[in-house]
Amino acid sequence: MEKGIFRSWVGVVIIIALLVLVVVFIVVGKYNTLVTLEEGVLQGWSQVENQYQRRADLIPNLVNTVKGVKDFEKETYLAVTEARSKVNQINVTPEMLNDPQTFQQFQNAQDELSSALSRLLVVVENYPELKANENFLQLQAQLEGTENRIAVERKRYNELVQEFNTYRRKFPTNIIAGMFGFDEKQYFKGKEGTDEPPVVNFE
Repeated sequence: MEKGIFRSWVGVVIIIALLVLVVVFIVVGKYNTLVTLEEGVLQGWSQVENQYQRRADLIPNLVNTVKGVKDFEKETYLAVTEARSKVNQINVTPEMLNDPQTFQQFQNAQDELSSALSRLLVVVENYPELKANENFLQLQAQLEGTENRIAVERKRYNELVQEFNTYRRKFPTNIIAGMFGFDEKQYFKGKEGTDEPPVVNFE
């Protein structure tokens, strides 16, 4: 009878050990997938940063070129310089991707810089000597190419964030993510007001 009880206990211990092993394998598997997806988000973010840095590096040359043109509107290139300065003041860290407020602040600064650059390029239309300046034309082409790359990398980053956030929210991954500090990542969003059609007035 004692042997029977012993065998029963051994059986129970084996079942518990197997259950523990299954749980450990599930946790390890989910954890490793979260790590892989998070690394994908971080790598995607570094590509966005690279393109923003490329744009920031082009701006001083662009500003110096337009400053050299007689009577060029000073407030226009000053707006670009100030917007670039604001962007550089924001300390970009991987933790920022988890913080909606800081991420929004960063995006707003970048959007402001994009608007200032757009205004500058519109104003250039009034200066024929700039439109014929080979150095300016090369800078303009590089800037336009960089803006396209930024759009592509932001889209790719958002896709990686969606993949991470979707996986993170699923059960039981959400419990494991909470235990190990895998926070929700932030998306790039459209600039406020871009969802409304522009008003066209021919009067």
